[in-house]
Amino acid sequence: MNQRDGFVSGFLTGTIVGGIVGGVIGALLASQNANYEVTGEFSEKRNSKLSDNNRLKRRQIKAAYSDQSIETARRSLEDKIAQLNETIDEVRLTLGQVNSNQPDSERSPQDS
Repeated sequence: MNQRDGFVSGFLTGTIVGGIVGGVIGALLASQNANYEVTGEFSEKRNSKLSDNNRLKRRQIKAAYSDQSIETARRSLEDKIAQLNETIDEVRLTLGQVNSNQPDSERSPQDS
């Protein structure tokens, strides 16, 4: 039981110390962040620049994404059309071979 008691006490001590250290670090980072945004002018300028930059980046990303997605869709459709054409050609060949192997009495008048 001695190992178990040592584990429990070490775990509890680590939890408490970790919580205190994490709380202190979080409080310091939060206060530094608050100090940067104390002046209204700075935060307004920063926010307006960020929002303008964000809008521009979003437009660029949307334009690039739409161009890329259109190109991807076009290529995909071309590939599918090519596959369909190959399949149609294979079926034509198969049907042609089947029709050519039929005796004359089984052929329809349209085949002649």
